[in-house]
Amino acid sequence: MIAERHVNLALVLGLIVVPSWALAADEPFTITLATRAVILALAAVGLNIALGIGGLVSLGHAAFFGIGGYVMGILAYHAQTFTPLDLGAFSIAGTKAMPVIWLAAIVLSAFVAAVIGALSLRTSGVYFIMITLAFGQMFYYFAVSWRSYGGADGMSIYVRNSFPGLDTLVPIQFFALCLVLLGLVLYLNARLVRSRFGLALDAARQVPLRVRTVGLDPLRLKLAAFVLSGAVTGLAGALYADLNRFVSPAMFSWQFSGEIMVLVILGGTGRLFGPVLGAVVFVALEHFLGGLTDFWQIYLGIILLLIVLFARGGIIGLLCGKRGLHD
Repeated sequence: MIAERHVNLALVLGLIVVPSWALAADEPFTITLATRAVILALAAVGLNIALGIGGLVSLGHAAFFGIGGYVMGILAYHAQTFTPLDLGAFSIAGTKAMPVIWLAAIVLSAFVAAVIGALSLRTSGVYFIMITLAFGQMFYYFAVSWRSYGGADGMSIYVRNSFPGLDTLVPIQFFALCLVLLGLVLYLNARLVRSRFGLALDAARQVPLRVRTVGLDPLRLKLAAFVLSGAVTGLAGALYADLNRFVSPAMFSWQFSGEIMVLVILGGTGRLFGPVLGAVVFVALEHFLGGLTDFWQIYLGIILLLIVLFARGGIIGLLCGKRGLHD
């Protein structure tokens, strides 16, 4: 078996070398593909906090992704039209500053995750899955009917938001910014798993009754993980909207929730770099197989089926053995 740290190192080097080669070869589209993979990996890392560590199978994480995207879209729209966002009692000026947009996306996504989690965690199993799916669909249909911001057609943003010291319209600079954010979240995730909170959350996932006997509340632990998961996914949504300079209700769809889950399962549930590898493989399959056939998802489905049946630790588990974040 290959040591997991070697796979992780190879993955990091690949994420650095491929865009660097694309820059030297003047292939900006390849850099954009790498950026998409990094942003999707960030969303999958967010889901992996709830799914891989907390054991929470959520089919509504697209709600947080879409919230992050619409926070970016609305703030940028009001900045480019020089009109304030009217909230009745007060108004908010739009902004093109990425740090401000990220903060707003994280805070709002975390708040919504707290509300959804507080209600959803009263259930478990398939009921938890269905209630998170229902919340996601509520946001989807709300976005479809929100004509002020494009409704079902979505909304285009004609400028890319700014970050101090960078020209974010240059593909390699925007990629580097997204990669640094992914690295920070992975570092925090690794620290979280090894913290007392992470150990308690892992115990709550496995034997909640024993956690209660030592004076801890499994529900609060899982809610905290769900909120953190939603915040990270909301950040990814803001970056994704900035990458495309477009937001639409599709960001809230249950299909996208399933897509994020596929990334986690492909790479390895509960693995630190599992979502990253899953996102890279997914984007590569979409690009190369999508150029050969419109039905490339069939091959993705076959790969996913084989992994679920024969490699439940995902691709990393297949290469490195069964040990994961929980071990």
